[in-house]
Amino acid sequence: MGLLDQLGQAAAGMMGGGNDQNPLMQAVVGLLGQQSAVGGLGGLIQAFQKNGLGEIVNSWVSTGKNLPISPEQIQQGLGNDLLKQLASQVGLSPEATGGQLANLLPGLVDKLTPEGKLPDTTVIEQGLNLLRGKLG
Repeated sequence: MGLLDQLGQAAAGMMGGGNDQNPLMQAVVGLLGQQSAVGGLGGLIQAFQKNGLGEIVNSWVSTGKNLPISPEQIQQGLGNDLLKQLASQVGLSPEATGGQLANLLPGLVDKLTPEGKLPDTTVIEQGLNLLRGKLG
């Protein structure tokens, strides 16, 4: 199964299998795009590594088991400003957004890095475009 197929299945699973719009998923897809404030998937991973969460985020990228992350660690990894910005986009409190991201990011990053490494940015953008289509 290709990366795009895996992303489509992951998106459906993370959205509860429905076609309802999911504002948080839309915000995360925007965050993972190369034009985002963090610099896409690679920038997101670097932000977590830089903020002392390398072991956790590296587990999501690797082919082994994904380590869990707490809402407080999401805040630590993303920083207060970015978390508040995402919360504002989705209409939730930063705490609620952190909690949902703690459930969403490990699986999503894992699906975006199926071979234990970051794929070519073109492949990531194609996958994100697929997700955008499913979210629209």
